[in-house]
Amino acid sequence: MELDLDLARQVLDAQPFSRLLDARITAFGDGAATLELDIRDELRQQNGLVHGGVLAYAADNTLTFAAGTVAGPNLITAGFTIDYVKPALGATLRAHAEVVRAGRTRVICRCDISALDADGGETLCAVAQGAIAVASGG
Repeated sequence: MELDLDLARQVLDAQPFSRLLDARITAFGDGAATLELDIRDELRQQNGLVHGGVLAYAADNTLTFAAGTVAGPNLITAGFTIDYVKPALGATLRAHAEVVRAGRTRVICRCDISALDADGGETLCAVAQGAIAVASGG
């Protein structure tokens, strides 16, 4: 099955949690994927920062979508680590992931998660690396 941006958007839309967050795929292909979501009050923790779980969701999903550009759709996250480097504040959260190495059974990817302000200024908030498992069978 050939994966493209339209199909990636359909897959994302089929995820109820992604719909709840209003996430969107803005780029998909050539070993990379970008996911964005608008920062809104419901996604903040008690100090007004975007909750770390939202950043982890963005990393998890974007790592897997990037892997899908080289390994197809039958994937599942095997694990990932995330380091939070700055508070996420702004208008938009953007996660961009790239394939580091694609193997037969695992695809290793890394992801930068940034907050964009209303003027387009970008602040790196978190970095993640993950292993995406290629599921056997169909």
